[in-house]
Amino acid sequence: MARNTGPSCRLCRREGAKLFIKGSRCVSEKCALSRREYAPGQHGQIRKKESNYGLQMREKQKVKRIYGVLERQFKHYFHIAEGSKEVTGIMLLQLLERRLDNVIFRMNLGNSRSEARQLVQHGRVYVNGKRVDIPSYTVKLGEEITVKASEKLSKSLRDRFEALKDRPTAKWLDVDDKNLKAKVTAIPTKEDVGFPIQEQLIVELYSK
Repeated sequence: MARNTGPSCRLCRREGAKLFIKGSRCVSEKCALSRREYAPGQHGQIRKKESNYGLQMREKQKVKRIYGVLERQFKHYFHIAEGSKEVTGIMLLQLLERRLDNVIFRMNLGNSRSEARQLVQHGRVYVNGKRVDIPSYTVKLGEEITVKASEKLSKSLRDRFEALKDRPTAKWLDVDDKNLKAKVTAIPTKEDVGFPIQEQLIVELYSK
C-alpha cells in the first residue's frame, strides 16, 4: 500500500498548523512547528501572498495529511461525496471521519492515525464480529468496532487510553474502554473533525 514516508514534522510546518501526525510529540517541546514556525526549505521564511488556487490547494493538502490519505484515494472520496444527496464538502469530511483507522484513533487507542492504522492492518480490529484489516473501511451507523488482542497488548491499549484520557473521544461513538469496544451511534459532523477546515475551498478546487 502506498504511503508517505518522508519527515512528518515537515508536513505540519508546510501547512502552518499542528496536524498531530506524530501524536503526543505534537504537544511536547519537541514539536518542530513550535520551534520553527515557518515552512520548510530555503524559501520557507519568505512571506508571499497565496493565490486563490494556492489557498484551495493548501486546504486540500492539509485535510489529506490530517487523515493520512494519498491523492487518488482522496479524489475517490470526493467523487462519492459529490454524487451523494448531501452537501459535498460536509459529506467528504464525514467519509474521512468514518474510516476505520480514524475510528480507532477517535477511540483513543492510538497516539496518531498512523499508529491506529497499524492496529487495523495487523488484524486486531473486528466490525460486528468480523475481522477487518482494511484501514479505509467506512463504518456505518449501528456497527460495533472491537479490538481483540493478547492480554499484554490489551493492557497496553488500556494504558494508552488512560494516558490519552484528556483527549476527548468522538461524540458519535459510544466507547467502552474496558472491553476495547465502540459503537457508531451517529453520523459525524464537521465539528467532530476538531480542525478549522474550509471544505468549500476543496469543493471549488475539484469543481474547476
